Amino acid sequence: MSVPLTPITLEGRFVRLLPLTNAHVRPLLSAAAGSRESFQYTWVPEPTTADVTRYISAAVAAFEAGAAHPFATVRIDSPDTVVGSTRFLNLEYWPDATGHPSTRDFPDVVEIGSTWLSHDAQRTQVNTEAKLLMLTHAFETWEVQRVVLRTDARNAKSRANIERIGAKFEGTLRHHKHSTDGANNGLRDTATYSIIREEWDVVKSSLNEKLSQ
Repeated sequence: MSVPLTPITLEGRFVRLLPLTNAHVRPLLSAAAGSRESFQYTWVPEPTTADVTRYISAAVAAFEAGAAHPFATVRIDSPDTVVGSTRFLNLEYWPDATGHPSTRDFPDVVEIGSTWLSHDAQRTQVNTEAKLLMLTHAFETWEVQRVVLRTDARNAKSRANIERIGAKFEGTLRHHKHSTDGANNGLRDTATYSIIREEWDVVKSSLNEKLSQ
């Protein structure tokens, strides 16, 4: 089941998340053009107009199909500077207890993923606040029951960042998808984490504390 999505803009003190559109080809190209040493385990478009255009077109098509909501990540202190992208994806709409299709306008479960940042934006408040904005929207506007976060099982840095947010490790999905670097016979094992509704208040408080430091 898919439900038409409404464009969302999320804004905090350090970051603004704008609906990703074809207007972001050039700024996203700039974000992808710096050091790529941290992109080994993440699908990031090559810094060419053709590849960034394909990347955005696929993201826009997923939005129009109700399958994902992609964002351009923009630094507040430099409003025209796009530093990466992230998205809501794998939206789940649960049937009710009798098996009837969901009547909710919003998903019951959502994943936050396809996240990447330019080298200069890493190890700043950008990722922490972007996650806070997205989690707040998921739990307090959409009223989801669960938010999922996933990463390549080999990506120790990403796993540490997810755990730092307060997500709980659920397990590893073996041979879950194609690996971005072709390793492991071209297949990726995916480490899966989640935050559930009952944990949200504690996670939110922790993220706000991290941003205030």
